[in-house]
Amino acid sequence: MNTIKNVSTVLFIMALVFGLSSCKKESSPTTGWTYNDAKNGGFEVAPFEEQATGPGLVFIEGGTFVMGQMEEDVMKDWNNTPRRVSVASFYMDECEISNVDYLEYLYWLERVFIPQDLKVVYDNAVPDENVWRDRLGYNEPDVEYYFRHPAYRHYPVVGVNWLQATNYAAWRTDRVNEKILADRGYVDYAETPTAEGYFNTDAYLTYETYEAEGQKRLRYISSGEYRNVKMEDGILLPKYRLPTEAEWEYAAYGLIGNTLNERVLERKVYPWNGQQLRTEDKKYYGNFMTNIRRGRGDYMGIASSLNDAGFKTKEVYSDWPNDYGLYQMAGNVAEWVMDVYRQSSHDDVTEYNPFRGNYFETKQLLEDGTVAERDSVGKIPMVPVSDFKNDRRRNYRAADNKNYLDGDWQSLQDMDSWTNATTNTEATEQMYRKSTNNYEWSLVSDQARVYKGGSWRDIPYWSAPGSRRYLDEDEATDYIGFRCAMARVGSQTQGTKASKKRKK
Repeated sequence: MNTIKNVSTVLFIMALVFGLSSCKKESSPTTGWTYNDAKNGGFEVAPFEEQATGPGLVFIEGGTFVMGQMEEDVMKDWNNTPRRVSVASFYMDECEISNVDYLEYLYWLERVFIPQDLKVVYDNAVPDENVWRDRLGYNEPDVEYYFRHPAYRHYPVVGVNWLQATNYAAWRTDRVNEKILADRGYVDYAETPTAEGYFNTDAYLTYETYEAEGQKRLRYISSGEYRNVKMEDGILLPKYRLPTEAEWEYAAYGLIGNTLNERVLERKVYPWNGQQLRTEDKKYYGNFMTNIRRGRGDYMGIASSLNDAGFKTKEVYSDWPNDYGLYQMAGNVAEWVMDVYRQSSHDDVTEYNPFRGNYFETKQLLEDGTVAERDSVGKIPMVPVSDFKNDRRRNYRAADNKNYLDGDWQSLQDMDSWTNATTNTEATEQMYRKSTNNYEWSLVSDQARVYKGGSWRDIPYWSAPGSRRYLDEDEATDYIGFRCAMARVGSQTQGTKASKKRKK
């Protein structure tokens, strides 16, 4: 199935690239001027139907759903009151990132950075294999073999913290886009990438001088000068990233199998129908639907009849997928999402694509043509070439939106009136600190990240997609992994022909 997806993706993008060189002279419906015509200034409009599906991803058609607690709040956290929200269409990995996926990442880092005496980059990405250790349990075989032995090749990677997972997603973006361009001759295959010259999507889109020996180049229609592929060409894919909490929860439910005429016929507690944890499939009748802890001391069942057969984790394609075709959305390993944790998120965030954790700032151009970088204390040391920017627009103002109203200009000005903090992070620490007694400090901070879903260590309560937990972004465990997501640009449905209506 994945092979068919990859072939269709390649054929689609090949057709796109071919179209760039043979596009018809279409006219603007608003000005009458023809596109892709040097005589009219050469405004280029590349042919485009819809976004191609990136490797490993499944399309998740968006919509509205009730986000939040679906069963009794036995933890008494009161942090997830049900509320109706809408989630835009997006893409998500079919299964959790496996050990072999992450080993590929480490192998690339080793090739690029260790020869340049930058071993720290590699070391910072290596999972913590000691997460398996237990003071009163014999888990040394997992410490020594789980991550690297081929027997666990397709098991989910664990021991990866939120920061490492985010870096993996950024690396994956660059490697996927590099291959798309290299397959079509727009960049050379980097057989020996270096720390100074490896392909980076943002750098490629920013610097027109990016070129390599023997590569095929596109040309501006008006001037004939060579240029890089641009985002306007529709060839490059959007960024891989962690899903938001709302996206993950929406995808886990897979409500497309429970709707009729815009009505949800049955609210789900788990990613499958019904209130029970066992399958009704006659062939596997009574088996557990996912890999979780069945009860005290019972992780996989009885010999000769191992129920979920998951003493710890299982292969990422194990058990039954939900209606979106996503595997292990209720067990195996819990998964990191993008959001910063706050108890009040269910009251604060927007109804459309809810998310907490935004940080906005306006890029400033320096006189030498480069983008200004902040110094160690977060200040931009150099004056930009001009003040002609969007700084006065509210949404473009530098703001940290982790705390409620942080993005509001007035609240930033008034920070000193209710705290002696000089930064938003310090304000957060003071907001949630109860006293100077270490045993009374809250774990909530700007570094506390949400993780979702149940795991092989968990009771069924955590298998409900509405449940939520959090952990510091630089901590790792033997029961948290991750999968990636990608934004869907344009139409919210696949195979749409809506774009052709305007042409008619």
